[in-house]
Amino acid sequence: MDASVLSDDSDYDIVSPDNSIADLGRAAVTEPPPSQAAQETFNTCRLTAADIQNFVQSGLSCPASLTRKKRIYVDGTFDGFNVRHALQLRQAKLAFPSVWLIVGVFSAESCELFGTPAVLPEVDRCEVVRHCRWVDEVMPNPPCTLDVAWLHRHKIDYVAIEQGATVDPAYHSSRVKGYDELKRKGSVILTRRTTGVTVVAPTPEVADEEDTPAASRVVVEDDAEE
Repeated sequence: MDASVLSDDSDYDIVSPDNSIADLGRAAVTEPPPSQAAQETFNTCRLTAADIQNFVQSGLSCPASLTRKKRIYVDGTFDGFNVRHALQLRQAKLAFPSVWLIVGVFSAESCELFGTPAVLPEVDRCEVVRHCRWVDEVMPNPPCTLDVAWLHRHKIDYVAIEQGATVDPAYHSSRVKGYDELKRKGSVILTRRTTGVTVVAPTPEVADEEDTPAASRVVVEDDAEE
C-alpha cells in the first residue's frame, strides 16, 4: 500500500475529537516555559515548535500537507515514565501544526518478549501516560510489529520513532522490522533523542509497596549530551 493512501483526506470520514491542545484552528499550543536548569540539562527541552516541525519536514521524502490534523502514533513500555518519554511525546505532539497523538503502551507479555520485563503493571503505565499533557489517546496492548495495514485501519498518518532506534540493539527485532517497513513507505517521522536524563527505576521488590520512599529505588545516570 502506498503511503499516499494514508494521506488521502477522503479516507478520514471519522475525525478525531476537537479537544486536542494542538488544534491550532482553535487556539495556539501553550505550555509553561522550561527552567534555565532544564534547558541546560536536556538538549530537546530547548526545541521550539518551529524547530521540531522543520526537523520533521526535512526528514520526509515528500513534504506533508498542513491543512488537516495529523494522527501521530508513538509506542513504548513507559515503565518508569521519565523526562525522555515526556520530551519525545512533546516532539510528536508538536511535529505538525495540529496533531492528535495516540500512544501505544505495550503489555507485560510484549515487554517479556522484548527481554525487558515491566516492573509496573500495564494499567499503571497506561494511566501515567494518560496524564501526560501531550497525549490525546492511549492504546493498551498494541502490536509489537507495525505495518501499513494496521496504520490504515487506525487512520494513523505517521509513526514517531526516536532517531537511531532502528540501529539501537536495545530495540527488539520485531519492533525494528515494523519500523523499517514503515520507513520505506514514508510513514515514519523522527524525534530527537533526549540526553542528560536521570532514570529512576523501581526494583521488583519495592514495586508493590505503596509507601516505598524514592531513596530505596535504583537510580541510573543516563548519557550526557554529546
